[in-house]
Amino acid sequence: MKRHRIPGFALLLALVGGLSATAAEPTHKDIVFASPEGHDLKLDLYLPAKMDPKPPLVVFIHGGGWRNGSFKNCSVTWLTESGYAVASIGYRLTDVATYPAQVQDCKGAIRWLRAHAGEFGYDVTRIGAVGTSAGGYLVAMLGTTGGESDLEGEVGGNTDQSSAVQAVVDYYGPTDFVARSKNQPKKTEVEGSPVRLLLGGPVSEKTELARQASPLNHVDAKDAPLLAIHGEKDTTVFIEHSRWFVDAHQKAGVEANLIVLPESGHGGKEYFEPPIREKVVAFLDRILKAGK
Repeated sequence: MKRHRIPGFALLLALVGGLSATAAEPTHKDIVFASPEGHDLKLDLYLPAKMDPKPPLVVFIHGGGWRNGSFKNCSVTWLTESGYAVASIGYRLTDVATYPAQVQDCKGAIRWLRAHAGEFGYDVTRIGAVGTSAGGYLVAMLGTTGGESDLEGEVGGNTDQSSAVQAVVDYYGPTDFVARSKNQPKKTEVEGSPVRLLLGGPVSEKTELARQASPLNHVDAKDAPLLAIHGEKDTTVFIEHSRWFVDAHQKAGVEANLIVLPESGHGGKEYFEPPIREKVVAFLDRILKAGK
């Protein structure tokens, strides 16, 4: 697999944004997996150097407040070095569609990846989902809503395939929009705020939808094991969201752990470097590779 050098300014941007300094190139670029209402949704696929036996698959979902960001900015390409295939997927942003389109797009991507596994050689019997911020929210929804028909949708077809994931790594994603409307109304009520754009209106006027859209309210004993990672000094998404989420999983009898970065805010290169990188790999190895 080829690698390329990032020129100075781009390298600085990558480090500030928490992207992997390895800057691996996709093995397969700009694959269209669905075109809801004529809007092409794409993914990049990164394959490890050794493909035998079949590597497990990790799906990465980018952040950006559901209104910015790109599947091109994959923060975990370094997982290929640990024997994982990585698919970085796109989804409709809020200038195109509102919730639940984003969740249904991600589920459609996973169904597509399962349907096309034979073409690329990865193993989809166990899939991990990793996301940052808004992407952390989306992987949290994937981990807690498997089999919920009202959220499944038909994006991209392949409805004979499962959209379930078997492990979730949630980097500082919000999990309770109703609670957030009380302690961070600037994120949920103000015109142009990210949650208001996601839901198509302020949480105060769409409370039931906000509850249904909150991963915390979907937790049950069937959920995927969870690793949450959050900075103690995060003022964009308060760390309580990860604490509530982990606690709910544990009360439901589902494995869940929280890694706290005491001096970190919302994102940064420290989230994707040792020792956090090793902890993520250890979690995924134990869930996705054990007994394989």
